[in-house]
Amino acid sequence: MAAVFRCHVLSPTPTSISSFDSKNYTSHTLLHFPRISNPTFPSHSSLHSTKLNTSLPRAATISCAAPPQDSAPSRRRPEYIPNHIPDPNYVRIFDTTLRDGEQSPGASMTSKEKMDIARQLAKLGVDIIEAGFPAASKDDFEAVKMIAKEVGNAVDDDGYVPVICGLSRCNEKDISTAWEAVKYAKRPRIHTFIATSNIHLEYKLKKTKEQVIEIARNMVKFARSLGCNDVEFSPEDAGRSDREFLYQILGEVIKAGATTLNIPDTVGITMPSEFGSLIADIKANTPGINNVIISTHCQNDLGLSTANTIEGARAGARQLEPHKALVGANAFAHESGIHQDGMLKHKGTYEIISPEDIGFERTNEAGIVWGSLVIVQVYNHTDDMGALIPSQLCLSIGRHALKNRLEELGYNLNEEQLQNMFWRFKAVAEQKKRITDADLRALVSDEVFQAEPIWKFDALQVTCGTLGLSTATVKLIDADGKTHVACSVGTGPVDSAYKAVDLIVKEPAALLEYSLTAVTEGIDAIATTRVVIRGKTSHISTHALTGEEVHRTLVGLGLAWTLLYPVSRLILVH
Repeated sequence: MAAVFRCHVLSPTPTSISSFDSKNYTSHTLLHFPRISNPTFPSHSSLHSTKLNTSLPRAATISCAAPPQDSAPSRRRPEYIPNHIPDPNYVRIFDTTLRDGEQSPGASMTSKEKMDIARQLAKLGVDIIEAGFPAASKDDFEAVKMIAKEVGNAVDDDGYVPVICGLSRCNEKDISTAWEAVKYAKRPRIHTFIATSNIHLEYKLKKTKEQVIEIARNMVKFARSLGCNDVEFSPEDAGRSDREFLYQILGEVIKAGATTLNIPDTVGITMPSEFGSLIADIKANTPGINNVIISTHCQNDLGLSTANTIEGARAGARQLEPHKALVGANAFAHESGIHQDGMLKHKGTYEIISPEDIGFERTNEAGIVWGSLVIVQVYNHTDDMGALIPSQLCLSIGRHALKNRLEELGYNLNEEQLQNMFWRFKAVAEQKKRITDADLRALVSDEVFQAEPIWKFDALQVTCGTLGLSTATVKLIDADGKTHVACSVGTGPVDSAYKAVDLIVKEPAALLEYSLTAVTEGIDAIATTRVVIRGKTSHISTHALTGEEVHRTLVGLGLAWTLLYPVSRLILVH
């Protein structure tokens, strides 16, 4: 959820929530933490036998607010200074969707997709966008550079423009490449890292602590020498690193010019009390710590990233990546009669976050329906003989109204995209009697966020059944407009269709994943197909953490209101 909120730590308030907007209960979320003056956390060795005194009557409040609306209270963002926040109660949000998220298996994105996401992150008011790992590949470099040039220079009326950050390992090649990509932004940042835990030093780096300190110090200096005045340093696997070594290496990179110290719990091993202790100990024992911003980067291996992030904020961190996945069939679902009664009376009785804030729409068997805007109703009529026939679309909205609704949902389409979207919208409306916002979002994703195709799909015919082998005939059009037709036999309709595609494209690939999922409700649901492949001659990129060269995977998505159409749509990507 890092991208959803702007965060401020307000001055101490009573522990009860006194700021509740009954009209828009999700405009701001207040998280109350016990305030401890000059907190003294137990040492790492005594954590299991010492309890923190959290019974004090006052609380520090972190207010995580969505972009200001007319009815929502707002707080002015302080002037951006790399190593200092003029408002000591302000918390910066650092979003890693385009770097950490993109490195998740099967989650690779095209440059266009990264740009689209970066624009949305800027709209949400994210303070720092980690746009990627430029040294990983030429594609990553170009994507970060493109984001730095456009999103990194889009200053709003309040003077806000996001910091554009590029990740790099502690070596000159990575750092130089990162700088060449981000330097076009109004506020560029280089984020460099090196491991500090004993297990990483011994088995991965095969270096001594002294050698690692020297590398870290020299590389931060090198980054500053390039002209970058905003350098973030991360001691990888800090959660398992020796404390005294951490204080020493962090003190050295501060002297070398680091402006932000990011403390990662790389393997998600620490408990909340341990992570809070780690941040507090670093703040209390690192030379020069008052001249930098402390950041947190918590992994969710044990489901504790949110709790650890909160403890980091309590202990003094002022740059955060808080996140909590709010997805799945049962998200925002209420089966209990008591809960349903409360929900019908006021949403805030049993939900602290609105599903609409994260683009979630749902209905349930209790009859509670949220966010399902009926946009189109298709009426049927009879002919002269009384036979039921489908009518021409009786649209309750036109092209202009569709554009307005898409803008309300956060999509700004150009004229060509809008025109294509409108015709697809009408085609779906002919098949469905009711189109919701979820349908619109699915259509936009399929129409706008697709990669530019090299091959265009023209036609598909499949014959299958229990009496014989499945046979598929596929017609594709290449970049020069020439038509290619191939026929193949397979074990099923999908297998035979893709074998026919292979005969035309002639690019060997290994199938890693194939899935078909309904994204809206009902028998007329819009379905999406997802295919993940790895080309045997695909581009090679460098993994940010391990340094290993890996063959990049390609992800294709197709969507429509029938189960067969996504299969044909999907081959456009490849």
